[in-house]
Amino acid sequence: MNKFHNPYATALDGLVLDDPVSAFFDFCRERENIRLERARGAPAPWTDNPIFQQGRFLNVFREDDRGSKAILRFARNLEKDLPNLIHALFFARWCNRQETLDKLSSTIISQPKELIKELGTLDPWCNVTAYPVEPIHWKGKQYSRFDAATTLFGDIKESLADAITGAQGDVIEASKSVNALFRMQNDFPIFMAVIDLAWFRPDVIDPASHVPTGIGAVAYLNRLQIYFGLDNHQKTCDRMIALQKDYWPEAKRAFQPIDIEYLSCECRKYYSYVNGTKKFEGKNRFSPKH
Repeated sequence: MNKFHNPYATALDGLVLDDPVSAFFDFCRERENIRLERARGAPAPWTDNPIFQQGRFLNVFREDDRGSKAILRFARNLEKDLPNLIHALFFARWCNRQETLDKLSSTIISQPKELIKELGTLDPWCNVTAYPVEPIHWKGKQYSRFDAATTLFGDIKESLADAITGAQGDVIEASKSVNALFRMQNDFPIFMAVIDLAWFRPDVIDPASHVPTGIGAVAYLNRLQIYFGLDNHQKTCDRMIALQKDYWPEAKRAFQPIDIEYLSCECRKYYSYVNGTKKFEGKNRFSPKH
């Protein structure tokens, strides 16, 4: 992912953050409390924090987000058929739009003509600026996002399964193995499909595996890494996982490396508002529905 231009690299430049560890867990506690208050049916805004009132943020635990819930539903009951499960997850991450996945059954992806017809009635893909999915290459031919998602993945699902299982549970190695075939500059969609596999088949992808750093998480993970005096993001994630019991012992579950990476992206977003490098406008502005 490092070759891909990072528009968020300087988002925290100039921001004074004396203790980025406390700041990270402060973010987590407040964001999770908002989710719980909302789930209880309390009225908006669920917090006195003006940034959380105005800005859009994902939930602390990935499984609580609507996009993740859509993927978990879409690929359910496929655990025993690894190639078909991988096909479903790669389609889901190339689409990455909850509204689309909620309208589809995973059975339709094995019928490309029907799938293409159905997608023609929808606005099928997520925001292409926030989540770019570039063409991929397969055996000398280039495939668009649409053609890969609707046709190619069904044809190559066994090859993808072989590439992923050969990584012996390692998310980084599995992502690299698939991208050696796809040759994408920004392999983030591959990584997301691979880490999603850990929900369904922890014997194939280890939920505790180290993960690559997405472009949105770099700036905050760099802060943490420097604060700890460590030399890479993987060691930094390990340190944050170990510190959870001190900073947030009441959390509903223990963090994994993917959680630290994902939440570092959310912290970068939050502290960009603090730093004035991100504005409450357009899709960034939060409007509660209830």
